[in-house]
Amino acid sequence: MVDLSIYGGLFVVALVAATILPLQSEALLVGLLIAGNQPAWLLVAVASVGNIAGSTINWQLGRSIERLRDRRWFPVKPAALERAGRWYHRYGRWTLLLSWTPVIGDPLTMVAGVMREPLRSFLVIVAIAKTGRYVVIASLVLFHGRLGF
Repeated sequence: MVDLSIYGGLFVVALVAATILPLQSEALLVGLLIAGNQPAWLLVAVASVGNIAGSTINWQLGRSIERLRDRRWFPVKPAALERAGRWYHRYGRWTLLLSWTPVIGDPLTMVAGVMREPLRSFLVIVAIAKTGRYVVIASLVLFHGRLGF
């Protein structure tokens, strides 16, 4: 029997973890994999889709933020936004392969929105990065489980 609350919870945690809020979807995924009650491929798929959706929210926020940058209360200084833009133009869309990393990954997805990265290329690159990370984590957990660790 499929317990939708487990998959729904994993999806939400993965989505929120991809935003600037501090949450670790990897820990939940590892716990669920160790429990062994759900297929690993389905857990990886759900976590990946949730995490990609969260990154897409960041991308949309980045696209929308541009019209607010002249406000006095705007949280990012113009110089910092300009520096991020130069960095993104210098290294390009392939920096999104680092979107899975802690601390820098979430801002990268927002900068991609500010820099008007097309949604299609954004989704392909972020999906490779985010899904790849979950596949590696699941593989390590399952491999170590077979060895008896």
